[in-house]
Amino acid sequence: MRLRLVAFTLMSAVNGQVSKMDRASHLRTNQTGLDQMWQRAKIIHVADARLAIEAGGTKLRFLSSDEVASLISSKAYQSGERYFLGLDELDQEPYFAWHAASVEPQGEKAPDGYQTLREIGGLISEFEMEISLHAIALANWHKSHTHCARCGAPTSSAQGGAIRTCDNDKSEHYPRTDSAVIVLVRDKDDRILLGHQPVWPEGRFSCFAGFLEPGETFEQCVQREVLEESGVLVREISYLGSQPWPFPASIMISFDAVTDAPESAHPDGQEITEVKWFSRAEVKAQSDAGTLLLPPTMSVARKMINRWFAQGAEGQGKDGHGGAKLLGGETWR
Repeated sequence: MRLRLVAFTLMSAVNGQVSKMDRASHLRTNQTGLDQMWQRAKIIHVADARLAIEAGGTKLRFLSSDEVASLISSKAYQSGERYFLGLDELDQEPYFAWHAASVEPQGEKAPDGYQTLREIGGLISEFEMEISLHAIALANWHKSHTHCARCGAPTSSAQGGAIRTCDNDKSEHYPRTDSAVIVLVRDKDDRILLGHQPVWPEGRFSCFAGFLEPGETFEQCVQREVLEESGVLVREISYLGSQPWPFPASIMISFDAVTDAPESAHPDGQEITEVKWFSRAEVKAQSDAGTLLLPPTMSVARKMINRWFAQGAEGQGKDGHGGAKLLGGETWR
């Protein structure tokens, strides 16, 4: 087995541009400095796993510290927690997340003007997507780690939300990220193999994916997951890049790989109930017709499929250059 690093990397092919945020970890231990930055910060409000958005749903709605104070004083929201996200690389403007669930209504539904990252991820800018991923990942982790894993005592947010500390034994607890691989399988004719999960609607297909197990390399995980879910052995494993995926706490490590035995493909019958080989022409025709539902545009799976499509003649566009897009419907479930 051989791991081949793809020269253009994820930056240009899968996950967009280089980060425009300086996470400024050296500032997290200075509480006075954090308090001062909060007063002039752009603040993302996370409520019930939803983000405050502008009318139209294509931009985040940033709050000021005065607006947050007003919402708390009016008892519209609980006091919540503040998480320092970092500084804008361009103008050093500070960004924070304010994680406060609504008082009314409680539970799954947030008030109007709030949407999940899944709902708006394909509409907001790359910069807003980056800071939203950071904010949601932190909010998810803090919500599920309110007590110490050592002694069971309550924990408190510290260092601008970068850690939690135990109120009893003062131990420090750090955010967890679960590594998962996602693989685009190709054959010698450059067709791609996609799978259908039973929880998805009819016609929904995507790449194969799975979590890294203890003591396993990424390359071993790629081979195991593809073999388990689709029945094919792969080689020429090529790293494409990664994407944070806080649903609730993952990072997707993306690869493509080649199989010499496409005829051996079959679903495992549990996680994957159908597998299909697609040429570029078939993906284009079926996605245009709506009989093939692709992953959402914000996902690394869709970016991997789009990249593959753009490399063929069908993706070159009328001028002979890349840029033709797959326009078919997308769906989460």
